[in-house]
Amino acid sequence: MIPAGVEVTQQNSTITVKGKLGTVQRTLINPLVTITKQGDRIILASPSMTRKGKRMLFTFKAHLANMMEGVTSGFIYKLKVCIGHFPFTLKIDGQTLSIANFLGEKIPRLVKLLPNVTVKVDKDIITVTSPDVEAAGQTALNIEKATNVGKRDPRVFQDGCYIIEKPGRKFT
Repeated sequence: MIPAGVEVTQQNSTITVKGKLGTVQRTLINPLVTITKQGDRIILASPSMTRKGKRMLFTFKAHLANMMEGVTSGFIYKLKVCIGHFPFTLKIDGQTLSIANFLGEKIPRLVKLLPNVTVKVDKDIITVTSPDVEAAGQTALNIEKATNVGKRDPRVFQDGCYIIEKPGRKFT
C-alpha cells in the first residue's frame, strides 16, 4: 500500500518514489521477482516460491518500505566528535567535509558527501539526514572512517567521530 502524499512511478525495473522530503530512485532487477504497480499498491510476485525467490521478494519489500519511509519521515544518523589530544575543526564546503588538524596533521582529511544528503555540524554533534537510508548510512560511515586512528593505541587515542545514533537504534 502506498502511503498518502507519496508518488511511485515505475519504468521497467526502476522504481522512483517522491514525497515531501525528496526523491529516491532505485533499480530492482531479479528474474525471480516481478514488480507491478496497480493503483495505490505495489505488487511483488515470484513465479517460483523457492527459498531464493522468497528471499529476494522480502528484500525488495524491505527496499520499497525504506524508500517510502525515507521520503515521508527521512533517516537521521548522529555522530559524536571526541577530542582528547588535538582540537580539530570540521568545515563543510559544498559537497566536501574537511577535517583539519586531526591528531596534529598538517593536511586536512576530506570526506566527499554523497548526493541527496544533508550534513550539519553543531559543536560536538554531526547530523546526517537523507531520504535514502543507504546514502545517509554510507556518508556517516565515511565520516567515521576518515577519523580512523591507525598505528596508535585506541585505548589512549580516542579522538575521532563516532556514530552514536542510527535509525531505530541508539548507542549510549
